[in-house]
Amino acid sequence: MDQSVKNAVDSWINDPAIAEADRKEIRDLLAVNNERELTDRFYRGLEFGTGGMRGVIGAGLNRMNIYTVGAAAQGLANYVRSQGDAARKAGVVVAYDCRRMSDIFAERVACVMAANDIPAYLFDRLRPTPELSFAVRHLGCTAGVVITASHNPPQYNGFKAYWSDGVSVVPPHDKNIMAEVARVGGFGNVKVMSPAEAKAKGLLKIIGREIDEAFLQAVQTSCLNPQVCRRQGEGLKIVFTGLHGTGSVLTPEALRRRGFKQVIEVPEQAAPDGGFPTVKSPNPEEGAALDMAVALAKKVGADLVIGTDPDADRVGIAVRAPSGGFELFTGNQTAALLTYYICDELTKAGRFPKNAVLVTTIVSGDMMKTIAKAYGAEVVEVLTGFKWIGAKVCQFEQEGVPGKPSKTYIFGAEESYGYMPCTYTRDKDGVTSACCIADLAAVTAARGKNLYDLLQELYQRFGYFQEGAKSLELPGADGAARISDMMQRLRTQPPASIGGIPVVTIADLTTGEIRDARTGKPVGRYDLPAADVVFFTLEDGTKVVVRPSGTEPKIKFYVLTRSPGDDLPKARADATARIKAIIDDITNQA
Repeated sequence: MDQSVKNAVDSWINDPAIAEADRKEIRDLLAVNNERELTDRFYRGLEFGTGGMRGVIGAGLNRMNIYTVGAAAQGLANYVRSQGDAARKAGVVVAYDCRRMSDIFAERVACVMAANDIPAYLFDRLRPTPELSFAVRHLGCTAGVVITASHNPPQYNGFKAYWSDGVSVVPPHDKNIMAEVARVGGFGNVKVMSPAEAKAKGLLKIIGREIDEAFLQAVQTSCLNPQVCRRQGEGLKIVFTGLHGTGSVLTPEALRRRGFKQVIEVPEQAAPDGGFPTVKSPNPEEGAALDMAVALAKKVGADLVIGTDPDADRVGIAVRAPSGGFELFTGNQTAALLTYYICDELTKAGRFPKNAVLVTTIVSGDMMKTIAKAYGAEVVEVLTGFKWIGAKVCQFEQEGVPGKPSKTYIFGAEESYGYMPCTYTRDKDGVTSACCIADLAAVTAARGKNLYDLLQELYQRFGYFQEGAKSLELPGADGAARISDMMQRLRTQPPASIGGIPVVTIADLTTGEIRDARTGKPVGRYDLPAADVVFFTLEDGTKVVVRPSGTEPKIKFYVLTRSPGDDLPKARADATARIKAIIDDITNQA
């Protein structure tokens, strides 16, 4: 075993701040000489990145446990206190999802805040992540924390931090919090107060239905055509699944308040369960996650399937196709539909803003961007990660005057099934998005069509867009080194062609520079924060983006392509073949 790993193991099993049961878990691994597992648990500390941390639950430095969570909370508490007494008194709100130990980790965060004389507002049970973003601003808190690993497998959990604007922390707060977490040192330096003492001192306040009601009332304001929703909602059947997570807490209620009377929840997936027993992965990006919902929709004759991930910030949908079966829509397809719905309804009502803006990410599909521009909206692209979309809303507000932002945000979306239709949340919002998807289904049904029909119409009007993506999972220290080597090689030895199509430009977002692939000369710049991303534009306009994941041990490859929409079968076949050739080639070259 590497000496640094051995030293970290020895320190853990001799640390009096760590409970005997958690020391024994490591001693048991030593007893069977499980060097591989010990190395993975101790080769580094669980990294607190720019938005928080995420990892496998268990004992060890590179694991999610009450010690690493407590240290993260202590670092956040130190930073909150550094902002002044008003910031300290404003407090921190804490939410959590259905995962194993989420409630325990959330209580630990709240009790660390209380021990640092910072009021903590802790939800009484699991809640959607978008409600946490809402609650930060609704309660006027300085920060927020949600315990969730989003759509990761059951063995994971995470700690996600938000600032007073309701956005997952961005510069300068992210780096400053990271620095404070690093300065905490040993686990014995974490201050913790018992829940009973914290409540007695008024430093731990349990919140619940009163925040739900405020959030649900805000969600109702997002309806752009309430009359049609109430009328069509009488007969439109919607099958909903929260995939054992927080979506079931509020989403069915929000839909029914909207006027959708026939919301049918998948019963086997309605109760919270961090083991996610009915799915291989609780991720609506993966079609199999919606299998039970689709089967129920066929049985009851539903028109639409909506599914949210465990913390209800992502949404996946399936729509009845002409064949009678159901077609799963991608995140980019759903984003394009919602962009059209918002732009079209605002235009018809005479309320389309002159300074309208759609905000999306550089790896998201171009169809939503094309639709927004066609209606007269500006399109602003940001780095991958929804925090950058939320931060743009705050920037527009700061650049304007109270009540009149410099640009009027109308919608934000990313390809990974995240959408933010309204600014009362500053993060992707599965609850509001589910309602807006149902609204669009109602408006479309009033025309005698469904969302499948509408998407084909939009392809013919705006062009056929298709995207492909692939992730390579490379865990552990060796995997991290391989990912770093891949990115370095793509920068220093870029391919001249990908999938048989010549590369025209190469952009390195660590510097922002865009270079001509043939001459190597600079031809432009991205005005974005530095990021570990390489961006290729091919001769036919196809875009290829490569980036390491910020939350998982993966490197991701994205392909975005467009074809004329006059012959859709041919366009689909051509795009599918092109994307496959490009992904096969770029992953082999990487």
